[in-house]
Amino acid sequence: MQKLPFCSAKKLREIAAVCPTPFHLYDEKGIRETARRVQAAFSWNAGFREHFAVKANPNPYILSVLKSEGCGVDCASITELMLAKAVGFKGEDIMFSSNMTPAADYRYARELGAIINLDDITHIEFLKKNGGIPEKICLRYNPGGELHIGNTCMGHPWDAKYGMTRPQIFQAIRMLQNEGVKQFGLHTLLASNSTDAGYYPTIARMLFKLAVEAHETMGADFFMVNLSGGVGIPYRPQQSPADIEEIADDVRRLYERMIAPTGMNVHIASELGRYMTGPHGCLVATAIHEKHIYKEYIGLDACAVDLMRPAMYGAYHHITIAGKEDQPCDHIYDIVGSLCENNDKFAIDRPLPHIDIGDLVVIHDTGAHGYSMGYNYNGKLRSAEVLLHEDGTFEQIRRAETPLDYFATIDGTPYWADIEKETEALNLWTKVSDSKTKV
Repeated sequence: MQKLPFCSAKKLREIAAVCPTPFHLYDEKGIRETARRVQAAFSWNAGFREHFAVKANPNPYILSVLKSEGCGVDCASITELMLAKAVGFKGEDIMFSSNMTPAADYRYARELGAIINLDDITHIEFLKKNGGIPEKICLRYNPGGELHIGNTCMGHPWDAKYGMTRPQIFQAIRMLQNEGVKQFGLHTLLASNSTDAGYYPTIARMLFKLAVEAHETMGADFFMVNLSGGVGIPYRPQQSPADIEEIADDVRRLYERMIAPTGMNVHIASELGRYMTGPHGCLVATAIHEKHIYKEYIGLDACAVDLMRPAMYGAYHHITIAGKEDQPCDHIYDIVGSLCENNDKFAIDRPLPHIDIGDLVVIHDTGAHGYSMGYNYNGKLRSAEVLLHEDGTFEQIRRAETPLDYFATIDGTPYWADIEKETEALNLWTKVSDSKTKV
């Protein structure tokens, strides 16, 4: 199967003329279509809510698109909570799923009225002192050896730092009931990027069973079962996408058999990130160098600062060359960045068309865990982000970092004035004054 960019070579060059490479480009149309597909698949559950995992793509423009499609958000830190508030999410629009949580984060989550997903039984007393115990709360479950599921990103449940054991879940419910909690939610996350149609149903069966048992033995009332994220995308051309309709229908059958007879009004939630935005983003870079030694290398103006996944765990991202999508892949390249680390490689021994200096190189499926995982090793600066609107216009939704951004945390030191002057003298980093362009 051929894997093509969602944006034509002509359009990419048009964008690059306004917003120099490298940049992350997002497809608004694709994001909206996926959000609607997920909502439709789970529409059998009247209270269903997709809480987009902010960590996947923490850009307010992307969050705003998803908000307009009826999504909530899943946050894991005080800064993600602040971002959610700025976009207009409030109350139970927000899931707060955190671990080893600082006191300030809990206090702020309570101030916003977010649904708190409690990661550990010891956090009950901690939350009580820092924000207080709400009347509705969610508990994160770790099944340990109950399920043999997981992958290289998440590891096995029994090795994971997340969630409570089964005995702790029941103990936590009793403790929280004594603190005035009236309704509970359940949550677990056991895999990342799973395209197995059985993943969500497996999670649902486990959490439904736990909820029913707690309801019958302890009188616990459950308002939510959060199936978490973990539904994956086909990074490789030969992979099949997850069938969200089939997945949702399997969950429905389990719900009707296990939850409906209890009389509880349990709404299903998800916190997808990768599935919602991953395929609808790409990293666009320019080939600026070639090297011919023991292997053939193409050097880009992007590096692992812009996309860490290949360097971090050898993740595959498909690559196409703008305007050469139909040419034969008769050259073998390592596609690399400029970091002083040999793992700074977007592809190793990848068959591609002949690449000329100046070609636009498109790295696919970076709409989630792309920009958000960026860092500043070697003093490298993170790229801009651009949103391609449904009407063909595009808009820069985050400018590229400048040296002054990198050095901002040493303002007030004796070194700042010289750095500021040098940055101005170099005059290499300028903002795009009018980045919304009509085709």
